Amino acid sequence: MSSSTSGRRQAFILLNTASSAARTLDMSFIRVGPDCDFSFQNLPYGVFSTPDTPKHRIGVAIGDQILDLSVIRSLFDGPIMSRNQEVFAQSTLNAFMDLGFEAWREARRSLQTLLSTSESKLRDDVSLRSRAFVHQSAAIMHLPADIGDYTDFYSSRDHATNVGVMFRGKDNALMPNWLRLPVGYHGRASSVVVSGTPIRRPRGQMRPDQTKPPIFGPSKQLDIELEMAFFIGAGNRLGEPIPISRAHEHIFGLVLMNDWSARDIQAWEYVPLGPFLGKNFGTTISPWVVPMEALLPFAEPNPVQDPEPLPYLQHQDPYTFNIQLSVALKGQEMAEAVTICNSNFKNLYWTMKQQLAHHTVNGCNVRAGDLLASGTISGPNPESFGSMLELSWRGSKNIHLTGGQTRTFLNDGDEVIITGFCQGDGFRVGFGSCRGTILPACSSD
Repeated sequence: MSSSTSGRRQAFILLNTASSAARTLDMSFIRVGPDCDFSFQNLPYGVFSTPDTPKHRIGVAIGDQILDLSVIRSLFDGPIMSRNQEVFAQSTLNAFMDLGFEAWREARRSLQTLLSTSESKLRDDVSLRSRAFVHQSAAIMHLPADIGDYTDFYSSRDHATNVGVMFRGKDNALMPNWLRLPVGYHGRASSVVVSGTPIRRPRGQMRPDQTKPPIFGPSKQLDIELEMAFFIGAGNRLGEPIPISRAHEHIFGLVLMNDWSARDIQAWEYVPLGPFLGKNFGTTISPWVVPMEALLPFAEPNPVQDPEPLPYLQHQDPYTFNIQLSVALKGQEMAEAVTICNSNFKNLYWTMKQQLAHHTVNGCNVRAGDLLASGTISGPNPESFGSMLELSWRGSKNIHLTGGQTRTFLNDGDEVIITGFCQGDGFRVGFGSCRGTILPACSSD
């Protein structure tokens, strides 16, 4: 059997399994509205605590509730999870992620059974339910994993083209390697924070006047980047690449991301080694990790790639997803946030499988909890541009808000809210929100 035939068969099995599960177990005893991100078809994982119980616990979101898996871990009685129930007593998802693809599938099946209207084990045990469920409004969310490493790709052709036109001109917009491989750089894992964490305006060197020496001070071109990122599940050994045919077995799930960027600092520092202080001061992710199996019903054909990638980057199975994404901005003087961008995850040129296969083809080892980001997700139309750099076209035009307010880049006090969801037939598979507010720069020394 050829690799392409095998890939198509594999994709059919995975998609059919996910669709069948959605049809068979389409009802939960927990009430979920049709516009709620956390449907029975979703069941995302996160880490939370409560004021009365500060210990970090693993939970699953459904409706407006969180199911505390540390309370019900003994109910996971499948052949893999029955031997590994203690992973749900941990304070992060790393140990569960590290169990691998088959364990994730088995755990999801158990959750769907336990939460279904036809299963009485959790539904009818009033005492257990009172201990196992926490209202989301009472929860404090934390980073879902201990993130060892973070890599940011540059996988939107529209974004790369826009930035290239601004800085190099139309004839040299894309660098020669861009259509041949997923371009990326290694970011700073220590400054990845969970949604709701304020971001302080960074200071650094800039050279606004190319005829004068650089200056030091707070960034005046603080920007957003609309991104998504996936968590690595089971890793690979050093020196042993992950083949693209098995890359999906190492991708645990997706989160929303805002990779805040100081464009003026970045523009001065990035030659010749790339992003540094203009990026490493803060990256925000949403707290809920949507498992890939929940997203499979929303897979679409991959983008046509021309020139054809090298064999190690080729796969036929659909691994591009129809995830509707929005960015809203709320200034200090604004009563409500205003949407400034509507994009879609399917606007990416390089798939997650290609990103992971390329990342490890040289033998680089990835580990459970590592985070790999998409890069800015821009579409072909101005309203789908995923950064203020593009929306204001490098500061040359205003982004209009409400009450006569405009922006080219972010002001202190601005809150940015990223949301995303897949729309099913009467249900959503959503990600919640990824938000952060800009604090003023530290005072000068």
